[in-house]
Amino acid sequence: MSVIDGIQKLNALIVGASQGIGLGFVRKLLQDRGLTKIYATYRRRESAVELIALEDKHPDRLVCLPMEITDELQICETIEQIHAQVDKLHLVINCVGWLHEGTLQPEKSLRQINAEQLMRYFQVNSIGAVLLAKHLLPLFSHRDRSIFATISARIGSIGDNLLGGWYGYRASKAALNMFMRTVAIEYHRKSPQTVVVVLHPGTTDTRLSQPFQRNVPPEKLFTVERTVSQLLAVIAKLDENNSGDFFSWDGSLLPW
Repeated sequence: MSVIDGIQKLNALIVGASQGIGLGFVRKLLQDRGLTKIYATYRRRESAVELIALEDKHPDRLVCLPMEITDELQICETIEQIHAQVDKLHLVINCVGWLHEGTLQPEKSLRQINAEQLMRYFQVNSIGAVLLAKHLLPLFSHRDRSIFATISARIGSIGDNLLGGWYGYRASKAALNMFMRTVAIEYHRKSPQTVVVVLHPGTTDTRLSQPFQRNVPPEKLFTVERTVSQLLAVIAKLDENNSGDFFSWDGSLLPW
């Protein structure tokens, strides 16, 4: 069974596919013979070794493209490259996210707030997604059912915030949720068959979560394979009434 039933020759795009959940989606989707073409983006070729190896193994179905999510010109050029090959996309999953890097760590208190780090959170976690939505619209302008999903995080829920801290990450994910909720409203007018959702993957054993896994119970720490399977199960059940919603990995709705 394909992730989107009833449609032949599906085309998919995984944004941020060089590692972690994004790479997991590519691996899983390559097993789905209903998918004709899978496009996958990476930021740096040197960190996308496993992804490039998959392209070498599946040159007829997988196309890997460099793209920096904070550069609108690169987003535009990458999507134009895809559009030159296919006239429609049926599944887009944006897996890009940034939490920490080197000495830059989530803020535990107001004393650690700094404008440069806050800007980085919003550029990667929020603004890139809405720029994608802007430039992807022509590839969603068809009559087939399609899904545009973005990986968010429960920590971006304002209603669920009982612990505080992690200012930049929380706020940038909350902004992402608002962007995609608003995108869903416009897409409903311009591309009504496209379901736009944000998804919470749960705590997944990736480089992003690695420094923060110590207090996570083993049963709550998912492998990439499990996370991908759970999220694809959620995606497979979506219909037009779900556009603009925020789902957890188990299919439950999350508060904004």
